[in-house]
Amino acid sequence: MKEQKGSLTRKIVLPAKGAEMLFDVQDQNIRLLESLFDCQIHARGCQLAVEGDRRGAKQLERVLREFADLVDQGYEFSNGDLRSAFKMIAEGASSSLNDFCPRTSVLRTPVREVFPRSPNQARYVRKIETHDLVFGIGPAGTGKTYLAVALGVSCLLKKRVQRIILARPAVEAGEKLGFLPGDLQEKVNPYLRPLYDALYHVLSGEKVHKLIERGVIEIAPLAFMRGRTLSDAFIILDEAQNCTSEQMKMFLTRIGLHSKAVVTGDVTQIDLPRGQRSGLVECTEILEDVKGIAFCGFTQQDVVRHPLVKSIIEAYQYRPKGKSNY
Repeated sequence: MKEQKGSLTRKIVLPAKGAEMLFDVQDQNIRLLESLFDCQIHARGCQLAVEGDRRGAKQLERVLREFADLVDQGYEFSNGDLRSAFKMIAEGASSSLNDFCPRTSVLRTPVREVFPRSPNQARYVRKIETHDLVFGIGPAGTGKTYLAVALGVSCLLKKRVQRIILARPAVEAGEKLGFLPGDLQEKVNPYLRPLYDALYHVLSGEKVHKLIERGVIEIAPLAFMRGRTLSDAFIILDEAQNCTSEQMKMFLTRIGLHSKAVVTGDVTQIDLPRGQRSGLVECTEILEDVKGIAFCGFTQQDVVRHPLVKSIIEAYQYRPKGKSNY
């Protein structure tokens, strides 16, 4: 180790498999780490030398040693997960790479194994497992609906529930429902497509079709829930920010015995008519202190889609009002 004028040089040896994971195409992960921690990384085979100011070099050394230890223990990181983890640690949203280790899977099927991919996602999963009603609120791409669907499928396969019910309000986001082609079912299907997508991601297409045909999985507009009692079910209400107050109360009072319900939404993307208050915003105030209900908030730090999604969310959040280039 060499120390000069407030700077440090740290040496780390990676296991061979860890080096393969870390050295991405054109060393993109190395360049990312250098920019995040304001350090330089010199690589020779599996040996890394980290050089930079004392704080950045020490933090990066700790992250890389954690990475090496976890790889030695058999953990594998996809490139996207690794880049997200590095960013969250550098930004202070997480303190350790251990927070991202998939110790327990949410669901394992022949098609997919699903893990929480951030500390907040892990908290969300725990809340769903321990509460009968959970609200997951935050921006797009944070895994709110996907994890809820995976947990619902897991409960179904383990026979903890008899059916899965997925609902969405059919609210027009800039397009008129009445002008879409086809009958009523064909008109509302585009609104429900994201729920189908989540199912197809964790189960085979054939399995999904069979479960829907047998009524074990039901995907329907929220309006179809009125008057029903939903017992022995895992119920998910997606895009709940577009529920009216009356619709939200109607949905929440459908929950029957031996059921779990998860409500997801993004309060920054409300498509209700101007002046109409979101039922999701209202119920977070009304139900805040009700025992047995859990709330889990997500931020752009939890985005697990394309890295640009996080940047887009941040740009919209902090854009100067009234400023335009056109």
